[in-house]
Amino acid sequence: MGHQVPVTEELHDYMVAHGMPLDEIATELRAETEKLGNPAGMLTTADQAGLLTTLTRLIGARRAVEIGTFTGFSALAISRGLPDDGELICLDVSDEWTSIGRRYWARAGVADKIDLRIGDAHESVTKLDGEFDLAFVDADKDWYIRYYETVLPLIRPNGLLLFDNTLAGGRVIDADGPADRKEFNAHVAQDDRVDVIMLGIGDGLTLVRKK
Repeated sequence: MGHQVPVTEELHDYMVAHGMPLDEIATELRAETEKLGNPAGMLTTADQAGLLTTLTRLIGARRAVEIGTFTGFSALAISRGLPDDGELICLDVSDEWTSIGRRYWARAGVADKIDLRIGDAHESVTKLDGEFDLAFVDADKDWYIRYYETVLPLIRPNGLLLFDNTLAGGRVIDADGPADRKEFNAHVAQDDRVDVIMLGIGDGLTLVRKK
């Protein structure tokens, strides 16, 4: 039987350092975001960022959408995986928080790839058109199923949808755990239109491949 290695903070740092460590721009963006205090808990982890860049490159994505951008850390990661003529549409409600990301996107030379749309994502997502290769969702969890059902038809065959925070701090296995995550996890697990894998990275990252 395989052995699951407990990932301590020290081991996590080792894994990041020996995988795709953050460069100066990404490190400074994380540092500025962490100064926000409690909202910084919404940050994508460093290893998730590396995975987002790698997956974007791996599937040859040219067009992607992100729902929930916060300060733009994950958008930076995805856009770096896109080709020079690639496009990342970012949907977020906060002009204040995304303005932080805009500065770092410019420094990283990826601003021209990013189409930031400020507004209620519940409405913005319904206005998306065309085909996408990849979608990353890290927004209001009680809308995950609706985001999934809205975006899935727009994803090309063999394209990816990624959903963050699907383990909810491990509370998904508790009887009184968050119903929104439990319902979403069950919904995608029984959907025969896709292949699904849940990764214990960050607060749980679900990868969905459209068949």
